[in-house]
Amino acid sequence: MTRPVSFVHTTPAARVVFSSGRALTGTVAEIERMGATRVMVIASPSQAELARALRAAVPVAREWSEVAPHVPVEVADRARHAATEERVDAVVAIGGGSAIGLAKAIALTTGIPIIAVPTTYAGSEATDVWGLTENGRKTTGSDPRVLPRVIVYDPELTASLPRDLAVSSGLNALAHCVDSLWAPHRDPINAALATEGARCLASGMRALVRDDADPAGREQTLLGTYLAAAAFASAGSGLHHKICHVLGGTYGLPHAQTHAIVLPYVTAFTIPFAPDAAQRLRSALSAEDPLVGLLDLRRDVGAPVALRDYGFRRQDIRDAADLVLPVVPPSHPRPVTREDLESLLTAAWDGAPAEHLGTGEGHE
Repeated sequence: MTRPVSFVHTTPAARVVFSSGRALTGTVAEIERMGATRVMVIASPSQAELARALRAAVPVAREWSEVAPHVPVEVADRARHAATEERVDAVVAIGGGSAIGLAKAIALTTGIPIIAVPTTYAGSEATDVWGLTENGRKTTGSDPRVLPRVIVYDPELTASLPRDLAVSSGLNALAHCVDSLWAPHRDPINAALATEGARCLASGMRALVRDDADPAGREQTLLGTYLAAAAFASAGSGLHHKICHVLGGTYGLPHAQTHAIVLPYVTAFTIPFAPDAAQRLRSALSAEDPLVGLLDLRRDVGAPVALRDYGFRRQDIRDAADLVLPVVPPSHPRPVTREDLESLLTAAWDGAPAEHLGTGEGHE
């Protein structure tokens, strides 16, 4: 007998503008549509050209270039003070997760609306999740105030991403899809978004690696990024993200690379206990075995493989497991012990084969 369908789904509200070559004109139009007259532009030095062009086209009250990964509280406080002092009525964030994360930190305490102009595949622009780091601890939460009011997607802005960063960033987006399939608030709607997002990301990333100049690859990857983030915003943070937040906030590991490395280990650990997720990933990755499909994709795009390559120390594994364990979602399909986390982190530290985690065997 078929079980009745029953769920509660919340769709975060945002206006999405997606068009190649229209980052400047699209952003200007959205600022004017919003009626903003005192704009704060957050952009790292690498995005200075677009920031200058924007300054020439709209009333910019303050430019801000101090951007740091995982949004240190002290940086957020300085940016909040500047926004308040200049009586800013809209924040335009140009960049990846760090720039958009800083804009979210401002919005969290001021309510100033955000226009996000992403230049990577981080996906932060489509979620109401914020994160701040203080004294080696990353705190995250969700709040409707931090969801950007408008997202301006221009695939051309991702053309300058170095290939290794594009790959890591794309796999970070794929992690949003995978984690959404067993996250605390998963439902048929965000599962459908996650499945299609994974399909777009897999095909788009392979196209990017075959030909950096292929605009279709950038478009598919960026479209997949939005679908992935929309799924994640609704489904919530699963085991994968709980692990990566600890690794990034406490040990200073780079965001995209950390997600790219950890993803196959969480997938291998979980997928035998999540049959619906397995079926969806089979379809999205065109593979009979979803883990093999994920590993094949990682091989095809040249993904990073080991946390030790990015500064994580073996002697920190035990403490990291202790930090992750209290925040593991109780709804995770497979029970998670401290020993499981140590085994998973050890394998990810070493870049060892992921397959053994699905059997419950320890990593030597």
